Amino acid sequence: MDTNREPFISLALYHAFKWSVVSPMLHAYFRGKIYGAENVPRSGSLVVVSNHASYFDPPIVSNCVRRPVAYMAKEELFNIPVLAQAIKLYGAYPVSRGSADRNAIRAALEYLNHGWAVGVFLQGTRTPDGRITDPKRGALLLAAKAKAPILPVSVWGTEAILEKGSKIPRAVPVTVRIGNLIDAPSSSNKEELEALAQKCTAVINQMHDLGR
Repeated sequence: MDTNREPFISLALYHAFKWSVVSPMLHAYFRGKIYGAENVPRSGSLVVVSNHASYFDPPIVSNCVRRPVAYMAKEELFNIPVLAQAIKLYGAYPVSRGSADRNAIRAALEYLNHGWAVGVFLQGTRTPDGRITDPKRGALLLAAKAKAPILPVSVWGTEAILEKGSKIPRAVPVTVRIGNLIDAPSSSNKEELEALAQKCTAVINQMHDLGR
């Protein structure tokens, strides 16, 4: 198997969903702006780290980096008809929240070993304003184990897409900024991973602070 390319069927399904649903919604409905797309390597394993404020973030980030990005998704989402199929098309794999899900970690490493990009929200959960305040080391540990470079991404504006109690997305402006590639950690040393987590946080928050 070619470890530098995603499987053909995965690519075909990804592009079908992207061009029929995600891209039109991002550009026409959310008036999406994308900066730094030239920073994304076109192939090879990659850990994409970003802030997180909305359920819409995974497909938006994947669309903007212009290649499939596999995301962990809470296992309950895989029981919802239609949504389950949609997130699977985007490479999502289930994780048990509140526990160290070794199956999810193995799945992420398998994606990376087959040349995929894997997306991880640096704080592990959504934040009210999209800024990262408490970064976790998990993304950096994956990068260390897979010897994969890290791509910092900022998503701005998505916290306003869904109002509390509403199921209809609002047509708010969304901006995505993609930073410069960061080398993979040289080890899984706790101090090194912590320092890299803080570096990624600073880069992402700085991009987020630029706003629209």
